[in-house]
Amino acid sequence: MIVKTAVITGFGINADRELEKAFSLAGSDAVRIHIQDFIESTALIQNYHILAFPGGFSFGDHLGSGLVFAHLFRKNLKTELEKFINSGKLIIGICNGFQVLVKTGVLPNFNGDWTPEVSLIHNNAGVFENSWLKVSFNKNSKCIWTKDLDEMDIPIRHGEGRFVTLSDTILEKIEKENLVAVRYFDRNPNGSVNNIAGITDTTGRIFGLMPHPEAFIYPENHPRWTSEKITEGEGVKIFRNGINYIKENF
Repeated sequence: MIVKTAVITGFGINADRELEKAFSLAGSDAVRIHIQDFIESTALIQNYHILAFPGGFSFGDHLGSGLVFAHLFRKNLKTELEKFINSGKLIIGICNGFQVLVKTGVLPNFNGDWTPEVSLIHNNAGVFENSWLKVSFNKNSKCIWTKDLDEMDIPIRHGEGRFVTLSDTILEKIEKENLVAVRYFDRNPNGSVNNIAGITDTTGRIFGLMPHPEAFIYPENHPRWTSEKITEGEGVKIFRNGINYIKENF
């Protein structure tokens, strides 16, 4: 079957072409769709199997990272997005896309009413982080995107990546239910609680993370690709997991 992915773009988004390419390399028919197109034709969302929210600085992050983008979805597309999620389809948000998902409230969404329960705030160091690091994946996580993954070198580039929760109770629930899908392994670049780099929802189908797997889709992307004889852009594995899930379940 043809797995259709919509990479949602808009003002200030700058990683949409990378993300479109990543899904294409992994085997999906991926296209970039402006958020305004979805607002003008809300049912358009249902034409796709996967919704992908890219990185960037949506609307300049002037009111907070991802906040305006999240508001547009809550105001205009909540009904269609809930229908999309309830149909068993997939969502991924990377960096600014992760910020959009948590501020929209669809992740982790324990209460089921889109109340934001976690957030991503300014890095502890107060500076923009742009570097490569190692992450580890939680083998007990429900996340279908990280299935069979162990560790990965991956780049980060963010100024507001510090993962926090509304309360200790929410953090305990996230940990207890194995919703942490990926953690910073060798160093914590932003002060995220419990080294959390990405989480999933209770279904395992909605995934948000701060690192950029779409920026490691060719061996040459890695800064040590020659010395370490890297033969594959490992970030592709995440997107391939999502595509395979759709093929197996639709």
